[in-house]
Amino acid sequence: MKRVLVIDDTTEILDVISESLAAFGYDVEVAGDGQIGLQLARDKAPDLIICDVNMPRMDGYSVLLALRAMESTATTPFIFLTSVSEKINVRRGMELGADDYLTKPFTQKELKAAVSARLEKQAELKRQTDRRLDELRGSLTLALPHELRTPLNGILGLASILMEDHATCTPEEILSTATDIQASAERLHHLIENFLVFSQIQLLTIEDKAPELGDHPPISGRDVIPALALAVARRHKRETDLHMELEPVCFEVPGENIKKIIEETVDNAFKFSQPGKRVMLLCRVNSAGQSEIVVRDEGRGMSAEQLSKIGPHVQFDRQHYEQQGAGLGLVIARRMTELLGGQYQIRSALGEGTTIVASFPIRSTDCDTVHLLARRQAAGGLGA
Repeated sequence: MKRVLVIDDTTEILDVISESLAAFGYDVEVAGDGQIGLQLARDKAPDLIICDVNMPRMDGYSVLLALRAMESTATTPFIFLTSVSEKINVRRGMELGADDYLTKPFTQKELKAAVSARLEKQAELKRQTDRRLDELRGSLTLALPHELRTPLNGILGLASILMEDHATCTPEEILSTATDIQASAERLHHLIENFLVFSQIQLLTIEDKAPELGDHPPISGRDVIPALALAVARRHKRETDLHMELEPVCFEVPGENIKKIIEETVDNAFKFSQPGKRVMLLCRVNSAGQSEIVVRDEGRGMSAEQLSKIGPHVQFDRQHYEQQGAGLGLVIARRMTELLGGQYQIRSALGEGTTIVASFPIRSTDCDTVHLLARRQAAGGLGA
């Protein structure tokens, strides 16, 4: 049975509302002023609160602010009771976090409709939260053990073979086995590194801090992108699928950060497209005069719903597709870009591939000069 707390300094209104809600099947608690109501809210944990605006000792706005400040009632649905002459103050209540309001006098039908609507909305939010938690638990259960064990088992198994058969192995076999061990170790190292980077980003986000940009000289895209992108393509054994068009563009962000953003974005393109499908990497100045990296693949793409759910440890259709990684790559690239003052846009459609654009503002005259040259080259047909 849902519990409703009613707070009003008028006994007649308390009686009418409590009797009506009881008749509708709700468990009702009543309070004659805001302070008593706050205490009941702490003690009884109601599913919904109805509160008058004008009350002695503590008005409805103060009650709402206090409720929203408490963890146990921060999201509890809240309905204001207001008279016709007070309707001008309704907006203030909504801005403070009220979910709805009832204008006195109201009918039993209006009361029931308002309470039912707020409780149903809260129930739907809980269902959505539970679904997301279930999806996250599923991703963690499937992805993390697999991603940790697979490379580790490869390292242990191949090392065991070397120890047992080293006397009879040819140099070529030893080299091949050592190469496979290194590949497994690099995969495990990349996973651990992403967990550490993601943890650092979370701390920066919680503390509302951004990396310092002042001490970092501009970085040329042409200096860092080719080798980095080729290394990722080589890791996927798809060097011939990588196509690059690079204008002389510079980035005013820490070098390790821009490298991580590029690496994770390009890695995602190869990870979710098939061998033989092109992965296009563009580096250019966009129409707003910003430094821009564009990565476009011809993979299976994502639906609008999947795009909205991109997050840490989230993987889509893992039951149908083999996937490497823990779902952190795009999250790291996006949040790192945003912390550095840039924008990270993901456009995708099922069956049509994915395009990711990371853009960064320009602050120094050094970059302006480089980008002027880039625009002139593009105008002459040399750019993408």
